[in-house]
Amino acid sequence: MSTRDALLQLLADGRVHSGQDLAQALGISRAAVWKQLRRLEELGLEVRPEPGRGYRLARPLELLDRDRILGKLGTGARDQLESLELFPQIDSTNEHLLDLPASAGPRPARACLAEHQSAGRGRRGRRWLSPFAANLYLSVRWRFDETPPGLAALALCLGVASAEALHAAGAGDVRVKWPNDLLWHDRKLGGILLEIRGEAAGRCDTVVGIGLNVSMPAEAGAGIDQPWVDLDEVLGRARPHRNELAAGLLDHLIAALARFGEAGFAPFRARWARVDAIARREVEVQCAGATVTGVAEGIDREGALRVRVGDRIRHYVSADVSLRIRR
Repeated sequence: MSTRDALLQLLADGRVHSGQDLAQALGISRAAVWKQLRRLEELGLEVRPEPGRGYRLARPLELLDRDRILGKLGTGARDQLESLELFPQIDSTNEHLLDLPASAGPRPARACLAEHQSAGRGRRGRRWLSPFAANLYLSVRWRFDETPPGLAALALCLGVASAEALHAAGAGDVRVKWPNDLLWHDRKLGGILLEIRGEAAGRCDTVVGIGLNVSMPAEAGAGIDQPWVDLDEVLGRARPHRNELAAGLLDHLIAALARFGEAGFAPFRARWARVDAIARREVEVQCAGATVTGVAEGIDREGALRVRVGDRIRHYVSADVSLRIRR
């Protein structure tokens, strides 16, 4: 662990710590402590000096802990997981997993979490804000030894799995805006990015990344260009710790990936209907440079969105579409 990360562990409780105590705990000089405090500010953390007493963070942090996450995983997920990496800072959890060499081991899943992403991204190349130790930034790489049919519908399956994980955590009103935005009362709680590398036949590696708003600082949230919400607002004091949330998401995502590999989209279609945020609502669809308005009529057997425009039903696949709820 670096000196900066060790200092962060000491300050995470939000209490005042004297410079002398910090220096002794870290085995460095008080001048070196000051330099490390400046490095914390580079992560976007506010360090507040308390004259005559020491230093504290402006808000306590719930730091992620690999052992605690692994300890809370169900047996099924642990049996499928080859590795779980945790980074204080990274460019992108998805990019990290995509860059790993192929694995031929018996376990098909590798996972990665980070406290902060410097280049987090969402669907359609959008930037994903990733303030330090505030939310969850989690990616899972899954190996399909044979490319499953209907792979385009996998994004919906993972949206279902994520919503169900949040229901289990107490957020029962979470829904999914097709294909995979997580909403709470039409405000964005999280999003999922699916990236696939493989061939039309044979092995296929899929990386699913999820960004979930847990305790979004107001100053960071000001940069979001749509209505948003975090789990602090949704659940209040009942909100689980970030480690517990991470384990729950991993459990559900790994189970969904395994089930999709066995049976495709069919087992998820009824589950999708229970979390569909836009069914029978007016939506605006942008596709191939054109914009149409219609009423969402659920999905077809392949997971394509059905939209009634006049007396016709149009079908849209997620890769081509930007979608907005009108009412």
